[in-house]
Order: sequence, then structure tokens, then C-alpha cells
Amino acid sequence: MIQMQGFGRKYIKAFLKGFFVAVPVTVTFLDRLACIARVEGTSMQPSLNPVEQQVSDIVLLNHWSIRNYEVQRGDMVSLVATKRN
Repeated sequence: MIQMQGFGRKYIKAFLKGFFVAVPVTVTFLDRLACIARVEGTSMQPSLNPVEQQVSDIVLLNHWSIRNYEVQRGDMVSLVATKRN
């Protein structure tokens, strides 16, 4: 029984160490490099969501290129809409 309690503590300690490393790495990746977004609606037709169905396309948003001003003609740029009152 004592061995089981020691195993549980080691497992929890290892999990917490991994958690406290993985969360900052993931947040940094999503903020600085890239993230995944869903495209819904008809605003990007026919390039994205070409068929009027309930299916939405999923795209990878490249934050790195925007931060380094590497936008070229023909690139799609995603903007965040502000809230309206």
C-alpha cells in the first residue's frame, strides 16, 4: 500500500512538471508562430467554403509571416473583428 502511495505522488509530480512546461510552450506557439482557425460563412467563397453547406473549412494562420512583414500579393489575411455595442 505504501508503494502505491509513492507511485501516485511520483505520477502527480511528473504530470505537474510536464503541465507547467507544456502550457507556456503551447501558449507561446499559438501566439507567436501559428494557430488553427475555422472559416464559417460565405465571406470567403469560392476560395474557402465553396459549397453552401454546414461544413466549415479549417485553416492554419501563420503569425510568423505577419510579424516579419512577409505578406505578398495573393495571400489571405485574417483580421479579428472588434465587438460592437
